[in-house]
Amino acid sequence: MITSVASAILYVSDQAAALEFYRDVLGFDVVMDAEMDEASRWLEVKPSGAQTSIVLASAEGFGRRPGDGAFLTFAADDVAATVEQLRARGARTSDVIREPWGTYATVDAPDGHKLQFNERPQN
Repeated sequence: MITSVASAILYVSDQAAALEFYRDVLGFDVVMDAEMDEASRWLEVKPSGAQTSIVLASAEGFGRRPGDGAFLTFAADDVAATVEQLRARGARTSDVIREPWGTYATVDAPDGHKLQFNERPQN
């Protein structure tokens, strides 16, 4: 039986640069970093305490283009504070956008990936 989403795959041009962004800028934990073959490695990261991870896969090693992959949305406790924190770490983010369904912003990641993070309204 399927119980949860295990991971999403992002195809990147440079696994080391992607790791630096997700680990050092976004503050994600490294779940696994293991050699797969000569052209690639299994590089998996996730937000601390999260159940779902992201695999930062070598686009070249899998015959893909950098930027191919999933559009990811992350939960955040405080979007405005997260924007400030990410900008302080050198990331490019959108401004905070407030909608009836919640508040969100985006951050530019390597290879043209745009990651969204949001918080739901309190009921």
